[in-house]
Amino acid sequence: MAIHADPRDDLRLFQTGTHPCGYWPDRQARDLVLDPQDPRLGVVYPMALGWGFRRSGDLVYRPHCPSCSACVPVRIPVARFIPDRSQRRCLARNADIECRIVPAQRTDEQFALYQRYLSQRHAGGGMDQHGPHEFDQFLVGSWSHGRFMEMRLHGALVGVAVTDVTTHGLSAVYTFFDPDQHDRSLGTYGILQQIQWAAREGLPHLYLGYWIRDHRKMDYKRRYRPLEAYDGRRWHEFDPALDGL
Repeated sequence: MAIHADPRDDLRLFQTGTHPCGYWPDRQARDLVLDPQDPRLGVVYPMALGWGFRRSGDLVYRPHCPSCSACVPVRIPVARFIPDRSQRRCLARNADIECRIVPAQRTDEQFALYQRYLSQRHAGGGMDQHGPHEFDQFLVGSWSHGRFMEMRLHGALVGVAVTDVTTHGLSAVYTFFDPDQHDRSLGTYGILQQIQWAAREGLPHLYLGYWIRDHRKMDYKRRYRPLEAYDGRRWHEFDPALDGL
């Protein structure tokens, strides 16, 4: 299969075989993947975000399951976002945290925090066995537009939001944080700071990946309003009564 990334060229698109779903253990999944060998991936990637794709390392993919459409791409229109009362409390609670944008290059400090986070939040899931190579492969990649947004409390690293920076917007790739700081809601704080980052840069959207109804780790995304969802053809205002069916 091919899609037109440039009027003169076709970009190859592959469909994977079935594999265990990463969200629902009783389901099988398939993905559409942009040709990982194509040298234009770094150029095409900003457009691919607008087509509902996401990045994991060097892989640009979109779920394409024959009997399930639970994964709905969502994004925040930055200029229209207004934090709700809970989100404003989160910002106030973390007013003592300093955010720094740094290159997407692994440090010993970041990797130690990543290991602590996985060992407590994803124990037994396979990711808790990640070493430095897996960290780089998953979060950095070879061609990505990534940056790390470090969250520091009195100088100590307490969180990292891995963020892709493109002309079409920011993409929230992954966030990990100090599991002992759970009362601070650093995952929420990271997204709110990414929204502010996009606003400062004049970027229109923050892409959040996939919303999945009733999934305890993915359903939180509906709390950011307004929110837009992609139906496979166009972006529209998110409606939880319709999306994900």
